[in-house]
Amino acid sequence: MLLSAIVDELRLERRERLDQARLQLLFTPRLCAADPLETLRAALPWTDVVQVRIEPEPGRGTAPARETWEWTRRVLALVSDAGEGTLVVVNDRVDVAASLASEGCAGVHLGQDDAPVEIARRFLGASAVLGLSTHDASQIGLAATTDDLDTLGFGPIHATATKGYRRGVGAEAAWIAQAATSLPVFPIGGIDATNASELDTVGRAAVSSAILGAEDPGRAAETIYTLLAGESGTP
Repeated sequence: MLLSAIVDELRLERRERLDQARLQLLFTPRLCAADPLETLRAALPWTDVVQVRIEPEPGRGTAPARETWEWTRRVLALVSDAGEGTLVVVNDRVDVAASLASEGCAGVHLGQDDAPVEIARRFLGASAVLGLSTHDASQIGLAATTDDLDTLGFGPIHATATKGYRRGVGAEAAWIAQAATSLPVFPIGGIDATNASELDTVGRAAVSSAILGAEDPGRAAETIYTLLAGESGTP
């Protein structure tokens, strides 16, 4: 009973942090204009969630386990040293999330073609954070039928070279998606300092190259965070 209570408390705490989260940084080392860990260190004060996203090897659909594991360990160590309390999750790799749970990895973010959510929950346990990428109303609706999920990604909001989307669904679609579920929704895709204010009704976003590729990633993160809050930023 005691263990069950601890697990329930940890999941509740993580869900509350997700509810309050504003900026999720999609950390892909290759996209960093400078040293990846220094880039992350600069952005961390404005980052509520770090999703470690290592790109798949050519011809393969999933990210390499070893590289994902190594980078996630580096990120966990940096976050721990900084004392920011930022949640760290892994993209795609349920196995990596499980192996690093004892070191602070909070969970995993899944795509529509990744491991089924219920299998990931069974594998990672009740306290893990499980996120899922969604792209339309039907996927939002299906996500609402399970108790296994803690958060959703939704997009692309704008065209984005990172994922190869030439068109986006627009900021209004993100607001509709959030209104359709009680789970915290992170709009994703082409979000930067020129358009983040369009998402202030949602109050959240997942951002990658606009921060990682910035000359001053700390300022870029702060600006986007501020705009998402509905306050005046300094693009």
